Amino acid sequence: MNEPADPADGRPGTDGPGAATRPVVPAGAGDPGRRKPLTGKVAFVAGASRGIGAAIAMSLAAHGASVAVTARSEVTGRVPGTIHEVAGRIVAAGGRALAVPCDVTDEESVRAAATATVTEFGGIDILVANAGVLWLGPVETTPLKRWQLCLDVNLTGVFLVTREVIPHIRARGGGSLIAITTTGVEMTDRGSNAYWVAKAAVERLYAGLAADLRPDNIAVNCLSPSRVVLTEGWLAAGGGEIPAEMVEPPETMGRAAVLLATQDGAGITGTVQRSETLLATQ
Repeated sequence: MNEPADPADGRPGTDGPGAATRPVVPAGAGDPGRRKPLTGKVAFVAGASRGIGAAIAMSLAAHGASVAVTARSEVTGRVPGTIHEVAGRIVAAGGRALAVPCDVTDEESVRAAATATVTEFGGIDILVANAGVLWLGPVETTPLKRWQLCLDVNLTGVFLVTREVIPHIRARGGGSLIAITTTGVEMTDRGSNAYWVAKAAVERLYAGLAADLRPDNIAVNCLSPSRVVLTEGWLAAGGGEIPAEMVEPPETMGRAAVLLATQDGAGITGTVQRSETLLATQ
């Protein structure tokens, strides 16, 4: 199934962890005489303690951004991965990072995380709204609490972090908003579930925001893996074995996110991008 792994928000027992990742540095990016494309930019990555979020955070940092690594995971629980570990890997690789606790379902927590980021780095230019929980059960057997959790984290969480960072990005003269979604949105022949429904709503939210924020020079796009990203989150959620040809490394999402992070209102905006397709066009 062409379904990405669960992005992590650090919520114990619900988030999906990912394998450890390393920054992806294209040819020439490590040349000290060559300016990295995100130098001077600040990225706020929600759901960055593991998996896709960690890969994106590390790729943004490898390309010059200062990164706020945010999630609820401050200590290792039943699955590996914390914001402090990811921030530590970024710093060890020569980047700038700040581990920031953040519960995307809580307004005050989101506000405090954004404030901490601005205090440390001076502003915010890029948002990656990646925090999420996975529930792929059929509608008729979905408990209300699971349905509500998917909506609270995957949809309302995106709304809250996006709403909070827009004024900061506007104050910088423009920037980029990126929401992580899924190819499952298009797979209506395979039925329905809470995860796909919430992600579909995010795509509509960002499509409208792109029109609203173009005058502010802010690019607004959605990004999903083209194939399955095998993280511990996928396995913890009961994902089975996937043929090798259907597997996508998390670093591919990191590279695609870098491309979208360099955009503003005059560039790519109002789109839903699939990682490998986007990279193939560059």
